[in-house]
Amino acid sequence: MRIAFIGATGLIGRQLLLLLEAEHDVLVLGRRPSGAAREKLGSVEQWPALLEGEQVDVAVSTLGTTWKKAGCWDAFAAVDHHAVVGFARAAKAAGARQMISVSSVGADPGSRNGYLALKGRVERDLREIGFERLDIFQPGLLVGDRGQDRRLLERLGILVSPLVNLALKGRLDRYAAIPAADVAHALAKVVGAEDGGVHVHQNRAIRSLLSDA
Repeated sequence: MRIAFIGATGLIGRQLLLLLEAEHDVLVLGRRPSGAAREKLGSVEQWPALLEGEQVDVAVSTLGTTWKKAGCWDAFAAVDHHAVVGFARAAKAAGARQMISVSSVGADPGSRNGYLALKGRVERDLREIGFERLDIFQPGLLVGDRGQDRRLLERLGILVSPLVNLALKGRLDRYAAIPAADVAHALAKVVGAEDGGVHVHQNRAIRSLLSDA
């Protein structure tokens, strides 16, 4: 598969890049080097132009910033919404039949929570682009090594997650903490899936993908 990929330097993206490059032809678009064998660098506004002339089968986004990095709502939305949707449209124009994107559990354009509302609008806009297949991943709290990029509340959440997970059963399981490595492996499993439509993967579905032969 010819894959266009954004978010390759993030928690999920770093692990996913290794999995994808082992089996596919991957082009990474980014703002800083990712270590990918093939990449093009530029601002997020330049990414659509960087795909001109490329042939793409699958578009993958694990892109996401933090409030600490963004500094304001407009900068946050520029990455988490505008960059993802702009990339997706450019990938579709380059021939992509499948889009795979990491969102968030609870994403809803009508949410009173600004973050979840933004994620919901991203999902809505991706649906409207018209990919033959759209895979949206909505994991719970991601567990993994972020290096220096760790938020205090997130650290506390991870510390108590083993106890909290015990209480999150049934429908509440979707909010449980999940290893970022598991999400990365599940993402790799759906690359090139032939059946069409929109597929939303929450924690239970993610774990199910890992258990499939």
